[in-house]
Amino acid sequence: MSDVKSAAASGITGSGPLKGVTVLDITRVVAGPFCSMLLADLGATVIKVEHPDDPDYARTFPPFVNGDDGDFSAFFTQFNRNKLGITLNMKSEEGKALLKTLVRRADILVENFRPGTMEKLGLGYEVLRKENPRLIYTAISGFGRTGPNSSRPAYDNTGQATGGLWSMNGYPDMPPVRVGTIIGDLAASLYAAIGTLAALREAEHSGRGQVVDISQQDAVLTLTENAVVRYTTSGEVASPLGNDHPFVRPYGQFPCKDGFVFFGGYTDKFWRITCEMFGEPELADDPEIDTMEKRFDARVADRRVKPILERWFSVYTKAELEELAGDRVPLSAIKTIAEVVEDPHIAAREMIVKVPVAGKLVRMFGLPVKLSNTPGNPSEKAPNPGEHNSFVYSRLAGLTPQEVEKLSEIGAI
Repeated sequence: MSDVKSAAASGITGSGPLKGVTVLDITRVVAGPFCSMLLADLGATVIKVEHPDDPDYARTFPPFVNGDDGDFSAFFTQFNRNKLGITLNMKSEEGKALLKTLVRRADILVENFRPGTMEKLGLGYEVLRKENPRLIYTAISGFGRTGPNSSRPAYDNTGQATGGLWSMNGYPDMPPVRVGTIIGDLAASLYAAIGTLAALREAEHSGRGQVVDISQQDAVLTLTENAVVRYTTSGEVASPLGNDHPFVRPYGQFPCKDGFVFFGGYTDKFWRITCEMFGEPELADDPEIDTMEKRFDARVADRRVKPILERWFSVYTKAELEELAGDRVPLSAIKTIAEVVEDPHIAAREMIVKVPVAGKLVRMFGLPVKLSNTPGNPSEKAPNPGEHNSFVYSRLAGLTPQEVEKLSEIGAI
């Protein structure tokens, strides 16, 4: 880690397993901020860098919480909690020089501009590595830094479309449907966090930094499960299946008294337990559906297995079915977000945390990485634009209050 002792001595450290790691976050929206937020939750000191006249426009995304200083985006907070906030104009000469100064004291820089943007600013990796050879330069983009499409603009839907996932989602004989969340942004951020930590580990041993090149298209492609090998081995092109699995049955959504459940008892063991559980053990020995291979047949599943399950489930609620199944078979309620937020198990896992937003505590998702000895802390607020200018610039760049004020007056910060 570059100059970790100096950063720690300056008081710019978090607490947790990444304590002492300093991250410059010059990303916006989600693909990038989510990556650096994970690092912040795990104890890194993450400094969110925004243009003084054009801050992260995710600050304008609902829902909002009204406070004494106006509305503040809970969406923005969810992906920028636990960060310090500074402003910096990287187009100005003073701003460029200041970023280079900060890079000397940082371990990681995360950016999500279109490839080539930082180079046009004179702040690409080859320039910054001269300031800090140990720097981890994490770049997230739609198509990555190499390849014929690298300069194309992209959003989350771009990744879903070009990575193949969109074409697989939805119902048979209907147009494909995008996944109902920004899975391209989120997946790219997760891979970026993994790659960044791997590169940081290498830098600790070798003293050499490197580029972590993350593509939304690449990230989405890895989420297509068996679609690639189905195509490369048999020429089969994956298409929308609704709630069905391409070959495992029963394994999907089934209606019940007050909604729907997922049931995945497709093995012979689980099928026998299920038949006994619903008082018809003889069905486990029915010669038409007594083996897993027979139940995999789509025609048999539709004609025999599906009606049996729907008859069993129809007289129970989601909660009753979960209680009945218990630890015996894989059966889960398909829960609304409201039900998930209030789920006792989610509470036990500390996956809903209270984070300050505009002076109020707002519940949002927590940190899914659970470490036994050095747990993360996802509870601090997101910064206002430039909130920590004086603090960061004095400690990492050695500027006096007068110098900070002058840079602000000329629009450099």
